[in-house]
Amino acid sequence: MSGEKLAQRSYYGKALAKLAETHPNVVVFDADLAGSTKTSSFQKAAPERFVQAGIAEANMIGVAAGMAASGKVAFASTFGVFASGRCWEQIRMAVAYPKLNVKIVATHCGLSVGPDGATHQALEDIAVMRVLPNMTVVVPCDAHEAYAATLALADYDGPAYMRMGRSEFPVIKEEGCTFQIGKADVIREGTDVSVIACGQMVQTSLEAAEILASEGISAEIVNMATIKPLDTEAILTTARKTGAVVTAEEHSIIGGLGSAVAECLAENEPVPMGRVGTKDTFGESGEAEELLEKYGLTAADIVAKVKETISRKR
Repeated sequence: MSGEKLAQRSYYGKALAKLAETHPNVVVFDADLAGSTKTSSFQKAAPERFVQAGIAEANMIGVAAGMAASGKVAFASTFGVFASGRCWEQIRMAVAYPKLNVKIVATHCGLSVGPDGATHQALEDIAVMRVLPNMTVVVPCDAHEAYAATLALADYDGPAYMRMGRSEFPVIKEEGCTFQIGKADVIREGTDVSVIACGQMVQTSLEAAEILASEGISAEIVNMATIKPLDTEAILTTARKTGAVVTAEEHSIIGGLGSAVAECLAENEPVPMGRVGTKDTFGESGEAEELLEKYGLTAADIVAKVKETISRKR
C-alpha cells in the first residue's frame, strides 16, 4: 500500500477509455451524470459509441439491453440508488432474465456519499442485485481493482453489476493488477480470526488488523471483491484456518456480503461469526467520516466485533 488515495470512478473512466481503443464492440450509456460517473472519458474517446440517455434510467437499461441483444457489450452507469432502484424491474426483465451482456456500473454508493444524504446513499444495492438470477455482482476494493474489474467485465459474457464509491480512499492493489471474477484474495495472513470485506472496508479492515496485532490478535484479511458468484472455497478455507469470521461492508448487513458469507458458513462450516455494516437503517446527511463513525463502520468497530466474535470460539 502506497498511502496514495484515488477515486474508483476515475479509474472506471480510465478503463472505459482503454476499452474504446481495444474493444470496438463496447457501447457506453449514461443517465445525465457522465461527469460524475466518469463515463465522459469514453465519450471523448469514442463519441459515436456513447449514448446520453438523460434522466431516464429505466429507458437507458432498455436501450442498453437492445444493443446487447444486437451483439454489443453495453456498459450503463448512474448513481447506485438509481441503478439498483429506479430501474430494477427493467434490469430484471430486460437484462437478467434474457441473460444479456449489459454491465450496470454504479458510482456514489454507501454512506461515504456524505452530504447528499439518505436519498443518494445506496445501502441495499448489493442485496437487490445479487438476488437476481444470472446477475454477477462485483465490489472492487480500490481504484486499481476497479480498473482491472472493468476490463474483466468487458470480456465476461453476461449481466453484471459493479458498485463503487464516490470519494478517494487509499490504494491497496498495485497498478496493473489483474482481476478474476468469482475469486477472493487474502490481503493479509492471520490465524485467530478472518475478516472478509469488500469495497473501501477492505482498507478499514487492514487498519483494524494493525490494532488487533498490537493486542496479540492475528487477523486474516480477505478481499471479497466478487459477491456473486461467491468464492465459497476461499471462505471455507479461511474459516477452517482461523475458526471465526467477521464481515465488513459499507452496506446493510441484511442481504449483502455478511448475509452471503453467513449462508455459506451455515451450510458448510458453522463457526462464530459477526457482521459489520449498517443495521436496517437509512443514512443521513453529513461528512463521510462522521457518518462512518456514527453507523459503526470504523476500524474500531471491526476490532470490537472481532473481540466479541472470537470470544465465542470453542
